Amino acid sequence: MNWKELREAAREKLKGYCRVCPSCDGRACAGEVPGMGGTGTGASFKANIEALARYRLNLRTLHGAKNPDTSLTLFGKELSTPILAAPMTGVTYNMGGALTEREFIGMIMAGARQAGTLGMSGDGGDPEYYNSGLEAIAAEGGHGIPVIKPREQQAVIERIRRAEEAGAPAVGVDVDGAGLVTMALFGQPVGPKTADELKELVSATRLPFIVKGIMTVDEAELAADAGAAAIVVSNHGGRILDHTPGAAEVLPAIARAVKGRVTILADGGVRSGADVLKLLALGADAVLVGRPLVIGAFGGGAEGVKFVLEKLTGELKQAMILTGCASLSDIDERVLRPYPGMEC
Repeated sequence: MNWKELREAAREKLKGYCRVCPSCDGRACAGEVPGMGGTGTGASFKANIEALARYRLNLRTLHGAKNPDTSLTLFGKELSTPILAAPMTGVTYNMGGALTEREFIGMIMAGARQAGTLGMSGDGGDPEYYNSGLEAIAAEGGHGIPVIKPREQQAVIERIRRAEEAGAPAVGVDVDGAGLVTMALFGQPVGPKTADELKELVSATRLPFIVKGIMTVDEAELAADAGAAAIVVSNHGGRILDHTPGAAEVLPAIARAVKGRVTILADGGVRSGADVLKLLALGADAVLVGRPLVIGAFGGGAEGVKFVLEKLTGELKQAMILTGCASLSDIDERVLRPYPGMEC
């Protein structure tokens, strides 16, 4: 199995839904929601890619970082890499249906575990989406994190209870799903959460609670004040609101505000290990990857997901060697060279 073979196999199964472009930058699929694209003009999808591309890496080779350590402990789990699988659902209307929801998320969870990391599952208008994720997590011995849509409070709490029963090490709500078009298609009520509502959800479980979809300093602080264990800096892959900034644009300021108070995860536009290094240097503790793992799952099943995660981790290690980072704790703003006028 290699990357070229995975891409070719995935392109055939995803025909009409994802073109498996040479550069996955959101241009060919702009506006294709449902589908794999970004909402509206696709500007938010593109912003994730462009924001990461604006940073350069400082090449350093006079040091002792010969065999970098990419391991970390996250939500009580010992992981071999800081790269996690992002929550993804809607295989039928977003990816064409060559796989069932359960097959797809099972591949994500199994491949992530085999690669020494965690997968996340999602939620949606069809009960099958959340149920499939919990089944896959349970099948992997609780090695996965379910992320719930911002439904009515009791509906969220009921799903939290089921996550606990499945043995999940953490649970989250993707608050950036408040205006999700695909949820509206199913007539499912979702919406923003007040500070009090967020505190209620955090207090409803002993599991570490993750708030996904943070893009401003004030909301990062609000999540921390509410007792969240972690946040995900994310614009939902550019699929919610057109013309948002990219995650890498807002991450530095958010990290300065809440680093150490909460675990900071980030996603959006990650296509290589060098992209992972950039987000870690900008303040993330770990990184989520989405669309490349769709290619892995559709092209090679769980083994394909494992392949992609290990490929990204290998690239991260190589980038760490060439920037002088022996461990994840060594990765900071010194590895980055932003364009003039940008911040680290």
